[in-house]
Amino acid sequence: MEGITLVVSPLISLMKDQVGTLNQAGIHAAYFNSSLTVRQYKMALQLAKEGRYKIIYVAPERLLLEEFLEFARGVKISMVTVDEAHCVSQWGQDFRPSYLKIADFIQALNERPVVSAFTATATSEVKEDIIAALNLHKPQMITTGFDRKNLFYKVSAEKDKFEEVMTYLTEHPTESGIIYCLTRKTVEEVCEKLKMRGISATRYHAGLSDAERQKNQDDFLYDITPIMVATNAFGMGIDKSNVRFVIHYNMPKNIESYYQEAGRAGRDGEEANCILLYASQDVVMNQFFIEKSMYSETENEMFTDEEMELIKERDRDRLKQMTFYCTTNECLRDFVLRYFGEYTTNYCGKCSNCLSEFENIDVTEIAQGIVECVKTSNQRFGMTVIVDTLHGSSAAKLKQNRMAENPCFGRLAAVPVYRLRQVMNFLNRYGYIFVTNDEYPIVKLTEHSKEVYEDTPIMMKAAKEQDKKPKTTKKESKKRASLPDLSDMDFALFEELRKLRMEIAKKEKVPPYIVFSDKSLKDMAARKPKNLQEFLEVNGVGENKCKKYGEAFLKVTQNIKPKSL
Repeated sequence: MEGITLVVSPLISLMKDQVGTLNQAGIHAAYFNSSLTVRQYKMALQLAKEGRYKIIYVAPERLLLEEFLEFARGVKISMVTVDEAHCVSQWGQDFRPSYLKIADFIQALNERPVVSAFTATATSEVKEDIIAALNLHKPQMITTGFDRKNLFYKVSAEKDKFEEVMTYLTEHPTESGIIYCLTRKTVEEVCEKLKMRGISATRYHAGLSDAERQKNQDDFLYDITPIMVATNAFGMGIDKSNVRFVIHYNMPKNIESYYQEAGRAGRDGEEANCILLYASQDVVMNQFFIEKSMYSETENEMFTDEEMELIKERDRDRLKQMTFYCTTNECLRDFVLRYFGEYTTNYCGKCSNCLSEFENIDVTEIAQGIVECVKTSNQRFGMTVIVDTLHGSSAAKLKQNRMAENPCFGRLAAVPVYRLRQVMNFLNRYGYIFVTNDEYPIVKLTEHSKEVYEDTPIMMKAAKEQDKKPKTTKKESKKRASLPDLSDMDFALFEELRKLRMEIAKKEKVPPYIVFSDKSLKDMAARKPKNLQEFLEVNGVGENKCKKYGEAFLKVTQNIKPKSL
């Protein structure tokens, strides 16, 4: 295009990362945000006026500032691009009121440029809202697909979450990854316990100082500390290519957030793991956050009481879908894709459910007990009370609410609590019962509840009990951690290429993946290019990087000891 492309971006870290990547690739780019001093801002603005930059990143809060608006009116702007476009939608999972200024900015320009918007997590409802909020004119909509085929999805409900994390890290000692926790307190606890076990980990949450957050983020990006334990405050704009796993220590509040956070794994196209450690307490905690509201007092003033209640209602429904994901026995990939409007075969072969052995079991008797218990309690209680009643729990609350006197008390005492919960979630998902979206969810009957008494049995897909897989030895896992298809010789070469990459990264003060991704180094190790022409054929190598780094890396692939950088 002839003029400048403005990219509206929500986070400073995202801008820095992408501008750094562009400049490394030989494309002149800059950003305007609060991290610049007044002098830096004016200098960058002057260079922009002189046509130095083809791409400029800007925070939405700066768009309507007089000085920036004057600049925008005085230059040729070919396109305004909205990144993380779901932030403009009040029904998106990460709504930012400042994004509403974008349409006013475009309107204030002398000439309307091309307007484009991009997001990885938008339902059909959010798409429509983006079109309306940005006032797009007959937009061409392109969906590239939500499926990331290199990601393996797993949901686990093991009681000891930390030991499960330790097992994974022990079996994958060379990998870099993110562990997401729901609260700051959990981040602190998990990070401290990892360090005590000898794991190199750091932390990130809103309670830390700006300086510490920046240092910890840089340590992670530069592979100084390969494990990041964080709340969801970390991640947007982090394009670290060699993240080999994302572990959710707690269940996120909705599928959009989960998909976006899990999608930070495997950006280089290599195999990566997305593991969610589920516990019913996570649901309760997320419900609490919804009722407390996610917006500040200033942002709350933007909504009427009715709108706030509608937002909460939709958030409760999203939480319910997230809970269904965690408890389903169907294909996990298919579940997520269907949520975003894509339909597949319900078998991917690359998720924990597809690789587990299942059997159809008759749960008619359990279903009848659940429905009967809900009915005889006059539809007044939540899932926990119903399960405790059917199991015959000695909990004091059952005496207090007189459910210990319910005719269904202890009726299913022989059925494990986890199975009762599985069946309740199954009945809820398929409409035999309904769990309300209130602050305190209540189990209700539906028009289909009576079907549990019909002649056709209620069949549920359930995992067969499996023997624990033998653990990979530490020596084996260390050798093959993230590069299972490299020969021993290629693996040794890969390690040498990584060392050279780290030297260059330290010298240029950029994260290693900005120089080359693991995928590029892996391809280099396999191809062993002999000259610059062959080097250009390596995945991720362009003219600029070939000219800049080619000679140094060729010496390694040809086993010529390079001179000191």
